Amino acid sequence: MVAMEPMPLSDAAPSATIRGGLATTAAPPRPGPRRFLFLQGPISPFFLEVARGLAARGHGIHRINLSLGDRLFWGRVEGQPPAVDFQDRRDAWPAFIAGYLDRHGITDVLLLGEQRAYHRAAIAAAAARDIAVVVTDFGYFRPDWITLERDGMGGDSRFPRDPALIRAMAPSFPPADLTERLRDDFGRQASWDVIYHLANLAPWPFRHYQSHQLHHPLVTYWGVARRLLRRGAERAEGARALAAIGDNPFWLFAMQMETDFSVRAYSRYPDLDTPIAETLRSFAAHAPAGGHLLVKVHPLDPCMKRWGDRISRMAEAANLSGRVHVAHNGNLDDMVRGMRGLVTINSTVGLKAVVFGKPVKALGTAVWDLPGLAHQGTLDSFWTEGAPPDPAFRADFLSVLQATTQLRGVFYAAEGRAIAVAATTEALHADRIGAFLPPAIPAAVVQAPG
Repeated sequence: MVAMEPMPLSDAAPSATIRGGLATTAAPPRPGPRRFLFLQGPISPFFLEVARGLAARGHGIHRINLSLGDRLFWGRVEGQPPAVDFQDRRDAWPAFIAGYLDRHGITDVLLLGEQRAYHRAAIAAAAARDIAVVVTDFGYFRPDWITLERDGMGGDSRFPRDPALIRAMAPSFPPADLTERLRDDFGRQASWDVIYHLANLAPWPFRHYQSHQLHHPLVTYWGVARRLLRRGAERAEGARALAAIGDNPFWLFAMQMETDFSVRAYSRYPDLDTPIAETLRSFAAHAPAGGHLLVKVHPLDPCMKRWGDRISRMAEAANLSGRVHVAHNGNLDDMVRGMRGLVTINSTVGLKAVVFGKPVKALGTAVWDLPGLAHQGTLDSFWTEGAPPDPAFRADFLSVLQATTQLRGVFYAAEGRAIAVAATTEALHADRIGAFLPPAIPAAVVQAPG
């Protein structure tokens, strides 16, 4: 497979200025040029384009490739050393990354997926040396924002858990902008994803690389492709589910992907079967007698577990036949608007429910799981006691979350990616990441999900 040279930043310049970026801090950035180390990032040229932007501003750029896919999505950065390939076994990685940080005087580490084993070791080594770590991923706000945070996201986020602090911070920031302004390119995302993961199957030269994925990529792609071929049937299924519910009150369970670290690391669940079954048992025992439950499957779940049949058996076991419906596809906004409340582990659909002013219950650890926004009581009590978010606090929370952790842009489509690259480069150069947020919250004091 031939290495690809991604599009230079200048070739994808945005045609218009799009509002949205991390808040500007009056504190000066760290003095002098810094040395940025890029580890695994989005499966796109995003990291390379950010690196070129930082190099143009006088900063040093370093890159370590852990896999062949990493190598394919990296290229030359003018005036900077070439990327280094780590080809040893994973147990040699902690010593390697610690030595690399020391030898090159790294000041900042950038990565996506703070819970990947390689990245956990890198973050630990960086923390021991007081090196800044910046984590990115898709935005808490969807679909045209990305996240930039210090140290981690979700359960490791530095975003405050104290509503009083959020209220005190809010007057410093503008209201959240909830208008969708950019579109991403799913076709490009899918093709780059396939290139990346198939490259990582090659037995050479990264023969010791261990992926964080749970399933073989070919199995995953077959499942997703099968769903794409059935897209029309899945949409019809979602419409039928809403029609079957009719005027009855219903609650929504928003599924995530079992491979997602937001489930694997930021909840107590080993899979999705466990929280679904738990929710159905609670619904059967405590929800209003005429209520229905709609289970929405994640759009990218390969459905190797055949969720429709699986959830039907769970519903029958909970004596809920006829009151539980499964939707693999359908209009999510219509579902959220019509529901009485939402249950999820920690999906960003929870934030959508907050935006829509709907009651929501988190079963895991989420930045939006706060008093005044989400139900803090038990799941059993949620069905009758779940309350909408407080409107004033909701506005404050959305404003602060967006201003301190979000940048407008996308990872794939050229125009939106260029906007994200320019904003990310500026935020890193100005040292604005997490500038207004408190230090990281120790994992021991994060409340366990109820």
